[in-house]
Amino acid sequence: MKNTLMHRWFQTLCVAVFAAAFTAGCATTEKRDVASQLAVAKTAVADAVSAGAPELAPVEFKSAQENLDAAEKASSASNYKNAIRLGENAQLNAQLAGAKARAAKAQQAADALRDSNRTLQDEMNRTAK
Repeated sequence: MKNTLMHRWFQTLCVAVFAAAFTAGCATTEKRDVASQLAVAKTAVADAVSAGAPELAPVEFKSAQENLDAAEKASSASNYKNAIRLGENAQLNAQLAGAKARAAKAQQAADALRDSNRTLQDEMNRTAK
């Protein structure tokens, strides 16, 4: 009987240790995933800044920045699922802001080229007369 109790106690202890190790492993994986997502989101926000998003796509950029700040707060509070979701939102909003900023710059360049061509055409017409 003593061996049976000892055996059950050992089994219970093993299950508890395994459960604790598994839980710690999951938490570590989630923490690593959050850190990775936050790094990607920060890179996307930095890319949006370099594209001129704060001036050319302010709504999308502000949303990206707010989501990134919220993701960092959620991560600090160990709310990893929410932090990952907010980090993904920050990344997507930053990518959208960067794309809009680049599109606006391309449109400005196209407008400038069109104006230049128009001026050149006017000059050619004046010279031909």
